[in-house]
Amino acid sequence: MVVATPSTNSVENLCINSIRFLAIDAIEKASSGHPGLPMGAAPMSFVLWDKFMRYNPKNPQWFNRDRFVLSAGHGSMLQYALMHLVGYDSVSIEDIKQFRQWGSNTPGHPENFVTPGVEVTTGPLGQGIANAVGLALAEAHLAAKFNKPDATLVDHYTYTIMGDGCNMEGISGEACSFAGHQGLGKLIALYDDNHISIDGSTDVAFTEDVSKRFEAYGWHVLHVEDGNTDLEGIAKAIEEAKSVTDKPTMIKVTTTIGYGAPNKQGTAGIHGAKLGTDEVKLTREGLGWTVGEFEVPDEALNHMRKAVERGANYEQEWNQVLSSYKSSYPQEAAEFERFLSGQLPDGWEKVLPTFTPEDKGLATRKYSEGCLNKLAPVVTELIGGSADLTHSNLTELKGFGDFQKDAYENRNVHFGVREHAMGAICNGMALHNSGLIPYGATFLIFTDYMRAAIRLSALSEVGAIWVMTHDSIGQGEDGPTHQPIETVASLRAIPDLTVYRPADGNEVSGAYKVAIEHAKQNKPTLMAFSRQGVPNLAGSSMEKATKGAYVLSCGFAPEELDIILIGTGSELQLCVGAAEKLIAEGKKVRVVSMPSWEMFEAQDAAYQDSVLPKVATKRLSVEAGTSFGWQKYTGFEGGSVSIERFGASAPGGIVMEKFGFTVDNVVAKAKEIIG
Repeated sequence: MVVATPSTNSVENLCINSIRFLAIDAIEKASSGHPGLPMGAAPMSFVLWDKFMRYNPKNPQWFNRDRFVLSAGHGSMLQYALMHLVGYDSVSIEDIKQFRQWGSNTPGHPENFVTPGVEVTTGPLGQGIANAVGLALAEAHLAAKFNKPDATLVDHYTYTIMGDGCNMEGISGEACSFAGHQGLGKLIALYDDNHISIDGSTDVAFTEDVSKRFEAYGWHVLHVEDGNTDLEGIAKAIEEAKSVTDKPTMIKVTTTIGYGAPNKQGTAGIHGAKLGTDEVKLTREGLGWTVGEFEVPDEALNHMRKAVERGANYEQEWNQVLSSYKSSYPQEAAEFERFLSGQLPDGWEKVLPTFTPEDKGLATRKYSEGCLNKLAPVVTELIGGSADLTHSNLTELKGFGDFQKDAYENRNVHFGVREHAMGAICNGMALHNSGLIPYGATFLIFTDYMRAAIRLSALSEVGAIWVMTHDSIGQGEDGPTHQPIETVASLRAIPDLTVYRPADGNEVSGAYKVAIEHAKQNKPTLMAFSRQGVPNLAGSSMEKATKGAYVLSCGFAPEELDIILIGTGSELQLCVGAAEKLIAEGKKVRVVSMPSWEMFEAQDAAYQDSVLPKVATKRLSVEAGTSFGWQKYTGFEGGSVSIERFGASAPGGIVMEKFGFTVDNVVAKAKEIIG
């Protein structure tokens, strides 16, 4: 075990110990938190924030700032201590004292929507490093798009501190492999190599050579052997990393977790629990710390607060660059400023196509392709791609090239078979706060591989668009492993995620209208599209679809209705066919299309009652998935045509028929409910 030596009173050590003891004191007061990482990573973070990072504490949203991601988010007090010391208004000393308390600006893990200056929400390990890849991708794309030989408008780095846990999670491997392939030279990761996780020494589960793995990914790799005291070595490593422009850099910084706590440093006991009164006393003595709780020596605070003046100067210099750019390149400057404003081009939605029943029916994934390619020339901030399913998801932006290390200006991103990383990278692109609208695509069933990233897009208020195809058992021959049953229901359960399952071309356009608008409002949207063709239905429209649910067909007063048939996606046509048969037999039937529960719930009560009137209590939902959740709309007197088991391998039409998704079965179920 490394034994801490008393610190000298150099200003650098005073700053480093200020970081440590703000973390220690906050965690002691809260009786909750992770002190080990802030204590061990304080030197590397001090060097980074004091000597290299360009940011303006008084304007956390200044565009050309370097981005910092604490991927090891459990060590959040490291970031809060740094932010307080350099002068962010969002983290006062009172906020530090309220660490992990109700309503505080200092929650247990960094949250971008709570604390101005925190770039991304981290906590689930590995998400942060993958978000950092997205941030770096956004910088590379915007630099290629807007920079000129005589005007460098976009020029900043993405730094991240990651831990052993981040490196164990599979998502980090996916994301870092992608980053290496793309040669994202402005991405620099500092790996806090402290050999400790919750279960104890990492030797019990994690003995690979991480440096060799990153070299294989195509990263530049460095090692600082003494991350506890070798500040010069840390600085030289970061300097070298910045000099390597054709590949990302991973700096392994070997540290002692909980450095300075004589009985607990280097052990799992300091990873996720406070030190305790006695150990705090010994730590203060060992590090020569004589100031009171939550106090910072004036010399340290004055040094760290120089970041305020530096930051103002950085921003002023950049504003001069922007002013010159506007004069020389007015058209590009106008587009750049529109991106940053979060505004969409005037009339953008007019490019979305509309359809009539006479138009040939296509798979909704095909209508999605049409929408993307109508939008791409107009909504120029749209960028994304597929997890190696471009020609199945139909997500290529035609004529806009492939994003590659020699063509960062292009807009088709090939994520490879890396669904989880794709999700987190898209989140990072959106959280770059530069107006980009990222989209990621795969088969609907494979949202299971990226659920954490989709959930975080909702939690983090991220304007990402998720394009999912092959949305039901109608997918057919690939069989039950590829046929979603419970998937849509589980996605609808995620708060603040808008889910769309459109039924025809007009509804697909409506879904895209909502998705693009939501992206600018920092809200994610997931759209589920069919593989099989669907007809364009009489009564559908783009505008109606934006309401989430609407009356597709009905010629009867609410109190006269025998039943309401509610359909989504490819099954809505079955409701239309069943209604025709039932009406021919004298029944009074309303057909309701409900492509999005969430958008329907956002409408006022009067509108909701106009679609699903309370007096009409007999209802039948028809959806090729589980009935879970539909009871909210069908009630006690209703029912569902659904599937409550896994699917089967056969042509899609046969599978749908065998599981009861036919007009005749909908008619039979409706008659049972009508009685």
